[in-house]
Amino acid sequence: MKKIAIYGKGGIGKSTIVSNIAVALARQGKKVIQIGCDPKADSTIGLRKGKALPTVLSVMRENMAKMTLEDVTCEGYEGIICVEAGGPIPGQGCAGRGIITALEKLQKLGLYEKYNPDYVLYDVLGDVVCGGFSMPMRAGYADKVYIVTSGENMSIYAAANIATALSSFKGRGYATLGGIILNHKNVKNENSKVQELAQDFETSIVAEIPWSEKIQEADERRITLMEYDPATDEGGAFMKLAEMI
Repeated sequence: MKKIAIYGKGGIGKSTIVSNIAVALARQGKKVIQIGCDPKADSTIGLRKGKALPTVLSVMRENMAKMTLEDVTCEGYEGIICVEAGGPIPGQGCAGRGIITALEKLQKLGLYEKYNPDYVLYDVLGDVVCGGFSMPMRAGYADKVYIVTSGENMSIYAAANIATALSSFKGRGYATLGGIILNHKNVKNENSKVQELAQDFETSIVAEIPWSEKIQEADERRITLMEYDPATDEGGAFMKLAEMI
């Protein structure tokens, strides 16, 4: 089982990227689990045609004593197992602490033993890399972390914070940085700015996803590009990224 965490600033497109990677891996015959680690609980909507999925934290609040894996998992497109950690009630509790609680509960319920996946993909909000949102980096969870960024300043700032957190964990057996995924927004000097970020953290740009109307159209239909129109340059980019991972 290979465990991958993909981090990035909110709104940078990481959920779109993670879901398309998941489909690409599934089409290679791999069993995949995708776990959304964001209070918005929208990581897997592209695999479920926009349908809501009860989150781990919401089910825990309602009836933790009788909670089962079947309450918080579903099979999405191409057989991908979908899970959403969820978040606290707005204005109450800590979202980061909620991620810790949700991931620990999934382990106790035997998620990985039940589905025996080849790949687990964690889709993690990276605006604030507090102890909770760094949970997928820790020993026993992800093996590798990939950071999604564009050339936008706030996206690069968030990416640098994520990379810094990973650097501080060196030597502890935690996840290591696999590289940077450049999700193009067509801003000025985008490639050079992201290349500089990669050099600062002694890593590389492992994939580039072009800005694409096709990807936007697929998102509007609440499906992945790999379902909507995989025979495109953008679909080829997702296949190459999955193969690299």
